[in-house]
Amino acid sequence: MTSILCQQLCKTFEQGGSLIKGLDHVDLSIEPGEFVCLSGPSGSGKTTLLNALGGLDTPDQGEITIGDQRIDQLSKKQLAHLRLQKIGFVFQAFNLVPVLSARENVEFVMQLQGIDKAERRQRSDTILAEVGLAGLEQRRPAQLSGGQQQRVAVARAIVSNPVLVLADEPTANLDSNSASQLMDLFQQLNQKRGITFVIATHDQRVMSYCRRLIRMQDGRIVSDETQPGKIALQSEGVAPQEQAL
Repeated sequence: MTSILCQQLCKTFEQGGSLIKGLDHVDLSIEPGEFVCLSGPSGSGKTTLLNALGGLDTPDQGEITIGDQRIDQLSKKQLAHLRLQKIGFVFQAFNLVPVLSARENVEFVMQLQGIDKAERRQRSDTILAEVGLAGLEQRRPAQLSGGQQQRVAVARAIVSNPVLVLADEPTANLDSNSASQLMDLFQQLNQKRGITFVIATHDQRVMSYCRRLIRMQDGRIVSDETQPGKIALQSEGVAPQEQAL
């Protein structure tokens, strides 16, 4: 099983001639199959922490371990391989390739992995159906609603069976109904596949879905609590992914 451990993470940025602490001695442990929200105002450090977990940014000091691997010590090439094989990303702006169809956007990651065309087609169509987009495989992003585009992004993030999905403000460009549908989908994927989800958000609608809510301010974790009434993945009888890094 793949756990996540952060120890004494620090990250400083220069802004307007001043030094800003993006992360200030952050300690964090996340168990396999958890459904976690990082919340806080803009500049609190939640996106910086998310980027560090995904190997998109390297901390100035501290350690990040995913499974049995120290990712803060990896080279850029090794980090790219880690992201390609083990981590899925869902972004606020969807980040779909506009000239590609929904199917082709989902297949893109598998192309980079060297998976053959027949398997790519089968896996992409299966996952698009799972996220509610059966019959829309050949539509380009401009032909889809915002909620549908975000579902394509989710399909792309999970098609390779990652151990971890990182989502940065995934509902920011969605209306209330689409946001609720997206969070329902996240929960279903978490419970069905055992994927660990870490979601950075300031959206109260998103926070209401998360069993564990971590609040950040000025680069520090100021609270870390389990929300009443939320059911742990393990108590649902679903085994977290046991894929090792």
